[in-house]
Amino acid sequence: MDINYEINRLLNFAQQQKLIEKTDKIYAANLLLDVLRVDAFAEEVVDERLDEASAILTNMLAYAVENKLIEDTTEQKDLFDTRIMNCVMMRPSEVIGKFTGLYDQSPKMATDFFYKLSIASNYIRKARVDKNIIWQTKTEYGDLDITINLSKPEKDPRDIIKAKTAKSLSYPKCLLCRENEGFAGGIGHPARQTIRLIPLEFGGQEWFLQYSPYTYYNEHCIVLNKKHIPMQITQKTFQNLLSFVSRFPHYFIGSNADLPIVGGSILAHDHYQGGNYTFAMAKAPVEKTYTVNGFADVTVGRVKWPMSTIRLAGKDRKRLTELAAYILKTWRQYSDASVQILAESDGTPHNTITPIARKRGDLYELDLVLRNNRTTKQYPLGIFHPHNEVHHIKKENIGLIEVMGLAVLPARLKSELAKIKEELLRGTADISGDPEIKKHAEWYKKMHEKYNSSIDKNNITDILNNEVGSIFMQVLVHAGVYKRNSIGLAAFDKFMAVL
Repeated sequence: MDINYEINRLLNFAQQQKLIEKTDKIYAANLLLDVLRVDAFAEEVVDERLDEASAILTNMLAYAVENKLIEDTTEQKDLFDTRIMNCVMMRPSEVIGKFTGLYDQSPKMATDFFYKLSIASNYIRKARVDKNIIWQTKTEYGDLDITINLSKPEKDPRDIIKAKTAKSLSYPKCLLCRENEGFAGGIGHPARQTIRLIPLEFGGQEWFLQYSPYTYYNEHCIVLNKKHIPMQITQKTFQNLLSFVSRFPHYFIGSNADLPIVGGSILAHDHYQGGNYTFAMAKAPVEKTYTVNGFADVTVGRVKWPMSTIRLAGKDRKRLTELAAYILKTWRQYSDASVQILAESDGTPHNTITPIARKRGDLYELDLVLRNNRTTKQYPLGIFHPHNEVHHIKKENIGLIEVMGLAVLPARLKSELAKIKEELLRGTADISGDPEIKKHAEWYKKMHEKYNSSIDKNNITDILNNEVGSIFMQVLVHAGVYKRNSIGLAAFDKFMAVL
């Protein structure tokens, strides 16, 4: 391999993507020589245009493995190619300056620049994200988004062995800490030399905007607290979310809840998630309106959505914040044993809210999704959590992204669904003897009986996609505290009457 040519290719790419200026070229080349342990550099003409650097990095990683600079494992290569890209990156202050200048022209211009930079730098590993299997399923609640997540690589056994003996890192405290910017990473902690953070301020507190390295939807961003403090839903949360959409009206933003089971995957660091995408939940209509005393200027409605959602709308975000805080306080203390909702047991709180903010024209909207994390002997993972019958598809917590109507499904389903397709096309009646897919046996039997005479290679994918999407809809129904039947909706109205 001609490593000098690959260095020239990367420098050419970096200039095209405006990661560096022409005057930075020799400086960046010398940084690359150091990382790749190459003795000299000669400029060459490179005539190509690439949208991402993955093809160049693949060659550089092959060179690094061949010359024993790194081991041939996914984790070692991820650490190393991030070091490589850091050689052709803007400094944080340059990114902030560029973002601020563009924001003065248009918030969208600023985020367009920042998102493109995050892809060009390979911080967002687009080549991996593009491997995700995605589709939509039509349901009575709109078109639900389904994703089989293939962007996170499987652990190499050699990396697993190293992780057992590696010294655990205490800095940064977690993957969401501000201190990750520029961090080289290590075993079990990804490299972050290419991450850039945009400082924000909410109510006198410092926050930072970044993008998720594994984007589940368009411009999937994260807004993180400078302080490593636990997730907490308070009146300040609503203020912050509405302040964010006021500054970035083309984005939505939401927060995971602040209790285990219903709170997503990371509760140790206060953060929000947003982006430039319209989920099925945002399109769902208000099916019933209410009046809350003292808040006649705020529209209050129940959303036609499987998870119990109150939608507030109005022009004054201060009033929305006050009403949301009142609803949160009331819900934290509210019990209705007739529908298994208890505010606490033995001093442990169970009620909280998953909030989502957006702007429509001159109106602010705040969706408040009522959550409860009670467990019982019958439902040890949670009463309002995916139940056993859907665990073969989705067992994990239902966090913010799922709440809004996007299923993030495990990678195992790619091979399992492929096998199920084969068996359906063969006409197999029972798959319980196959260890890989026997978990799907009951579901499979129903599909076999339903489609056996009509299924063929032309419609099998659509049929299976729709059936998986229907399971996800059932997951959301399980997670809803008020079921969408006469008893559940009457109980919802009862809570609204309390307000």
